[in-house]
Formats: sequence, C-alpha cells, structure tokens
Amino acid sequence: MSKRRPADRKHLRQTIKRTSANRRHKSNLRGALKDFAAAEKTEGREEKLRALTSSLDKAASRGIIHRNKAARLKSRLSKRTQSPAAS
Repeated sequence: MSKRRPADRKHLRQTIKRTSANRRHKSNLRGALKDFAAAEKTEGREEKLRALTSSLDKAASRGIIHRNKAARLKSRLSKRTQSPAAS
C-alpha cells in the first residue's frame, strides 16, 4: 500500500487502531476463560459463567471470534459446570 496519499495513511492508522483493539479484546477473553477455569471449583462459578457467556457473545458480535466458536465454548463450559464430576 502506498503511504503517500492521505487516504492511504488514514487507512493504515485505522488498521493499526482496529488491530490493537481486537488484540485487547481477545486477550481479555482469554483471561476471562482462565479465570473461569480457576474458579470452577469454587462457589461463584455460576456468576462467572454468566459473565463469560456475555463476553463471548460480545466478542462474537464484534467479529473478534466466530459465532460458532462462541457457541461451542459456551456449550462446553456450561456442560462442564453442570456435570456431577465438576462439583
């Protein structure tokens, strides 16, 4: 891409800004998944599951992760939460 035209420079600035925002959201999502895995043995896992479900839906709606991946993760996490082995 040419960096001479003002429109090209603007496009580059926008790309950098979007990339950093997407990385930040993805990193926060990975952190939330780790927090849920750590809190799985404690009492507050229902609330953590609810918050994690919300953040997965937001990430899917923003296009950070695919909607099917969000659905798959939510399904697996809720299954793990409600299984008798997890208790």
